[in-house]
This record gives sequence, C-alpha cells and structure tokens, in this order.
Amino acid sequence: MSSYAASKLKDQSLLKFDSYINGEWVKGSKTFAVIDPATGKSLGDVADHGVDETKAAINAASEAFKSFKKTTPKQRHDLLLKLFKLMNDNSDDLASLITLENGKCLTEAKGEVAYSASFLEWFAEEAVRDYGDVIAAPTPGVRNIVVKQPVGVVGLVTPWNFPSAMITRKVAPALAAGCTVVVKSPPETPFSMLAFVELAERAGVPKGVINVVNTASNTKDVGLELTTNPIVRKISFTGSTPVGRLLMKQASSTIKKCSFELGGLAPFIVFGDADIPKAVDGAIAAKFRNTGQTCVCTQFLLVHSSVYQEFADQLVKKVKAFKLGNGFDEGVTHGPIIHNAGVDKVERHVKNAVENGAKILAGGKRAVVPGNENGSWFEPTVLSDMAPCLINEEETFGPIAALYKFETEEEAISLANTAEVGLAGYFYSNDVSRIFRVAEALEVGMVGANTGLVSSTVIPFGGVKQSGLGREGSKYGLQEYTNIKLIAIGSLDA
Repeated sequence: MSSYAASKLKDQSLLKFDSYINGEWVKGSKTFAVIDPATGKSLGDVADHGVDETKAAINAASEAFKSFKKTTPKQRHDLLLKLFKLMNDNSDDLASLITLENGKCLTEAKGEVAYSASFLEWFAEEAVRDYGDVIAAPTPGVRNIVVKQPVGVVGLVTPWNFPSAMITRKVAPALAAGCTVVVKSPPETPFSMLAFVELAERAGVPKGVINVVNTASNTKDVGLELTTNPIVRKISFTGSTPVGRLLMKQASSTIKKCSFELGGLAPFIVFGDADIPKAVDGAIAAKFRNTGQTCVCTQFLLVHSSVYQEFADQLVKKVKAFKLGNGFDEGVTHGPIIHNAGVDKVERHVKNAVENGAKILAGGKRAVVPGNENGSWFEPTVLSDMAPCLINEEETFGPIAALYKFETEEEAISLANTAEVGLAGYFYSNDVSRIFRVAEALEVGMVGANTGLVSSTVIPFGGVKQSGLGREGSKYGLQEYTNIKLIAIGSLDA
C-alpha cells in the first residue's frame, strides 16, 4: 500500500487491492501497479486476475440471481438508498481516490462523486415505478398482461475517465431491475470501483450480487469470457468504438442484450447571432472538463466567420488562465492526462494539425509541472485556422480546442455530420427557429443548445450511428436491464 495514497483517506479501509467474488476479497498471484498520473508514482499493486476468476464471478452472480430476482422493488429501493447514503457519508474519501488514480482536480472529483451517488437515488426510485401493462385482447375471454423481469447476469466493462460515475450508472439500474453483475474494473482506476464494492457490502448487498474482477494483463481474455459465456445475458460497455465493435461481435455468439456507449467526435457550433461570452463559457465546459478526457468532449469548434476572431480571442484568454497541476493543490483547475500514451496522442494531433496549416494560439506542447515532473502533462491548447486533419478523424481525449471557420448554416451542419459516430453535439444561437432546425438536423444522440453540459442523472445518455446502442440514466436506463414478458390468460368467459 502506498503511504501517500493512504494518507489522503480518512477511512483507509476503503483502499482495496483485491478482486471481489461471491462476497470475498480474492488476492492474486500476480499484480499490477496503479499509477498516479500526476506524479508518475505507484499508488499500490492490485490483483491481476484472469479467465478462471471471471468464470467464478459469473457462477457466483448466477447463483445469487436465483434469490435476488425474487426481491421486491421496494427491497431493492431500500438497498440502493442505503448505498446512496454511504456514498454521501464517504464522499471526501471517494473524491480523493478519484484524484489519486485519475488525476482530475479535487473539486471536479467531488462533483463526480455527487453525480455518481445520484444514480443510486434515481434508480432506487425508478425500481418501484417500473410498471407493466394490460393490453386489450381482440378475442373474448382473454387478458393480455405485460410484466417486466430482470435480464439476469450482466457483464459490465467500465472506463477510467469517470471511475466512480460510470460504475453507478450501470450497477444502479442493474440492481434496481433485480439483476446481478460481474464488473471488469479499469486497470488505470480500479480503486474507485473497489471502494464502491466495500460500501455495497456495508449496505448489505448480498454476496454474489456484485462481483469485480481486476485485470491488466488479461483484459482481452476476460472480455471474451464475459461476452461469450452463455450465463451472462447482457453486456454493458463504455469505451472506444473499435473495442465496442469487437465486444459486439463476440456477444453475438450467444445473442446477448447489449448497451454500448462508445466514442464521439462532438461538434460545437457558434453561429453569428450567438452570445459570445456565453458560447465561450460553454466551450470551456464542453471541451476542457476532465482535461478534455470525456466521451462528450467537443472535438472541433465550428465558428461563423463574423464572430470567429472575437470568439477565439475570448477563448484564448480564458484558457491561458487555467492552472495546470496536481489535483490536490489549491487553485488547480486542470489535471494530467491519464498516462503517457495519452500525451503522445495529443501531441501527435497538435503536430498533424500544424503540418496542415493550423496556428497555435495557446499551449501546444507538453507541460512541466514543478514538483510533479514525472506526471503526464500537456498544456491546454487552442488551435486556429484548422483544415482537415487527424482531429477530424480520431477522438483526441485531450485538451485541444480546434477552431474551424464556416459561412452558412448548411455548411456547419454538413461538417458536423461527417463523422461516423454521433454521441453529442453543441451549438450556440439566439435564433429560436434555428435552435429547433439545427437540433433536429445534428446526427447525434444528445444536443446541447446554448449549453456546454448535457449530462445528468435524469437524461437518456447515449448516441447514434457508431456511438453505440441503448441509453443510460433516465427512465429509459432501467429498461436496458429488463425483459418484457407477455402473459396471455384465456377462457375467462367460461
């Protein structure tokens, strides 16, 4: 255990290093180090498990499902609210774990914990309101009753960029529906997942209902087991589109229900009639949250020629005021990239853009943070005079605001819709007719009109095209974990 990591926690028993299978903490003969991206130092060694442990976790979830599916919605409601309270009671420690393993500043980490806990509260309430239906039959003496039942054992694969919120956004609806789960934790950020499980145990979640397998060296094999094991009836994955394609192909072998929240290349359009200061604030929120490492991050900004310079000047001024540093340090607004491979990609995108004619207005290179020289740092960057380049094709997952110029509404929509993915899109305009017109024309699952933030517990989060399938959060999120069954009762007129 890292003494540095432990020193950041009031309750050090929340810092776990083992997988969690059938209500037991399972050590591994092999381990992998979890690295603090701000310092480059190890936070501790976590059990590195594989297919055998995954099978054991699936079998435990299957056995637990036999009884958990029979619990009432009210019982599951009460269980989730206990866990919700425990997350809030331990919010400071949970936020510290996020900052340690992910790097985001502590203020942002605390916001994530609140967001994460809100899914437990939301789906606790949804559990008791997941109504069925009665459908009038065309035949006398027949009643058609529709009921909803839990899918069964669910395999969950969560990402590192929101190490707490992406857990609850999947686990909460699964448990609310009466499912049991096997989670593959992200090797970059397993501590948030393991702390959540510790709290779930304290809340009284029965053994086998939540299982977690940690792995770094066996990621592909564990993923293959989750997607092909016939006991697992559903897969939910958040990550890149290429990995989503692979998992979907594997899951097709047993016709599993799938929810995939995949990559995005979110456009951000600023029309000539926009309120520029508000548009700049929206761009900051949409582009630089979590140092540009979110799936709904703006990938490129399309700015009308009449306001292009004004927008660029105001954006640069705000970006230059950012404070890059260790998330625990006072006044820090932005943390590191998750690892050096991520820094390499950001650097490659900047270099390619410049080679294609872009100008660097702010940042543009690797950063050195005094006292944290071994961290994974890149300066928040603004590029202007953009032409087609890698940024149009690949999700950067880093702090680059790339400004393109456009002349007409039709041109902006055409440019925004060229991507094969369609998760989120943003635009600013004061023309009410245009707001409806553009919102309906953008080929994305979520639109932010005059706002740079779309995520909340109550909205259906998800995309179209190759950004995935299904929705998370909202009243629609619970349906992803249920099956609809018809019960037709005849001879009632006898």
